[in-house]
Amino acid sequence: MKQKTAIQEFLKGLWDENPVLVSLLGLCPTLAVTVSAINGLAMGLAATFVLLCSAFLVSLLRKVIPNQVRIASYIVIIATFVTIADRFLAAYTPDISKALGPFIPLIIVNCIILGRMEAFASKNGIGRSLLDALGMGAGFTLTLLVLSSIREILGSGTWFGMQLMWPSFAAWKVMVLPPGAFLTLGCMIAAANWINTRRRS
Repeated sequence: MKQKTAIQEFLKGLWDENPVLVSLLGLCPTLAVTVSAINGLAMGLAATFVLLCSAFLVSLLRKVIPNQVRIASYIVIIATFVTIADRFLAAYTPDISKALGPFIPLIIVNCIILGRMEAFASKNGIGRSLLDALGMGAGFTLTLLVLSSIREILGSGTWFGMQLMWPSFAAWKVMVLPPGAFLTLGCMIAAANWINTRRRS
């Protein structure tokens, strides 16, 4: 199989292998924290930080870590960087940290992170692993940002806390509730599938 170029390695995470819209991974935080755009962006950036740092370390140590304990080793590495991200948010953005609640610590068991360590970083060099992690993180972040923006605009009439809709706009309260998350994400996945089908035909 022909190896992807560096730019293809990065771009695959934005669309062709988007972790949420295509692989359907990380749906728990995707649905839970996307009530506002700032929450979606913060979660995406935290996950990207953990992806990048973990991919670097796993790729660096891939020939040292014994095969029998590789998953446990990956979890320890991921947990280290999740703790750093969690403490950083708690120290510098306490409101966002409180809003995201347990979903930052739960990045440790996020299938996107662990999956990329096992499927890619453990089998490739540092450069390609970082490109893969950056692409997957960017794809995850953009998806969360779009989803949370739609929900916040329609559900609250604001975007990043700024009033966006006209004063007489009647907010769709369902959009800031769990059904709104499922409905919006379902529409986004359907749209992505439709676009991919059109591209292949």
